[in-house]
Amino acid sequence: MTALQRQAHSQVRHLTADDVEQIGRELDRIRQDVLDSRGARDAAYIRRVIAVQRRLELASRVVLLAGRYPPAWVLGTAALSVAKILDNMEIGHNVLHGQWDWMRDPVIHSSKWDWDTAAPADQWKHSHNVEHHTWTNVVGMDQDVGYGILRMSEQQEWQPRHLLNPINNALLAMLFQYGVGVHDTGIAEVRSLKALRNMKPENKAKLKAVWAKVKKQSLKDYVLFPALAGPFFAPVLAANVGANLTRNLWTYMIIFCGHFPDGVEQFTPESVKNESRGQWYLRQLLGSANIKGGKTLNVMSGHLSFQIEHHLFPDLPSNRYPELSKEVQKICAKYGLPYNSASLARQFGTTLKRVVKLGLPTKQDLRRTFAAA
Repeated sequence: MTALQRQAHSQVRHLTADDVEQIGRELDRIRQDVLDSRGARDAAYIRRVIAVQRRLELASRVVLLAGRYPPAWVLGTAALSVAKILDNMEIGHNVLHGQWDWMRDPVIHSSKWDWDTAAPADQWKHSHNVEHHTWTNVVGMDQDVGYGILRMSEQQEWQPRHLLNPINNALLAMLFQYGVGVHDTGIAEVRSLKALRNMKPENKAKLKAVWAKVKKQSLKDYVLFPALAGPFFAPVLAANVGANLTRNLWTYMIIFCGHFPDGVEQFTPESVKNESRGQWYLRQLLGSANIKGGKTLNVMSGHLSFQIEHHLFPDLPSNRYPELSKEVQKICAKYGLPYNSASLARQFGTTLKRVVKLGLPTKQDLRRTFAAA
């Protein structure tokens, strides 16, 4: 039995080492089938989504110029919110994953694309594409487990500051783009002004890049576009604040629902030592959850409603995840593996339950804390 099987034995203890490697080969075959069949319909899909997003944002900006009228303000704010979500989720996230690099398009390419969010593209590609997708849900190696401020695993030692878990969770949700923005800067380890001053030069440079991106975005949304509205500066400013807040809350909810609801496994660094391809696939499967919904949810979530498929195949075009889901479910049924898929309400509800539960100490936690005091 492998280390991964020992840790998640209740769900995979029936698998042999040969089974695990065969699962890896079958998933590799599925991946190769998609790589070989990418073509015009996939390229047309992403170009269509980008065109819709740009037209929607332009239209929302125009409508908001009449923002003194409540119906226009509501319509413009809603349209801008959707445009920002599309830019962040279905377009930015997936283009920066390299899902469309095969098109050889000089614009729609992971090396050229930038997005309307606080995270510099190059930093995000390292913290997300490299670290998170390599070490998915490995506590201590995957920074997404808690984002540096939340206790999201029993493997993380409880500390009194974790009593603020629900409050910090709400703040992270509202300011999610900034939490993601500083993800690759090492700021989560800074607990004092002295530590901030003594940050590594490379991390200080990263923070400066984030600050430059934040200033650029803030100038656009909170100064330039409101100023263009002249006497209606305040309503347009409020609309931009509302759209960014909506995008942050939605992005946070989708991402957390894919990683932390009931049934999602977490792993130790020991369990991934000398990990084979099949074991890596198995960890992605056990460490992810899907959200049941229709086409609108799929597109608005960046197809992260298929988080399992995204973790298994992060570089495949997102529009292929629904068909990939059917193949993955067949493998799960064949080998008796769980396939965590439930409604948005269930996944988010159990995620919030985890946030609250892990913020509270057990008796053992309290004894250890007082003993160390």
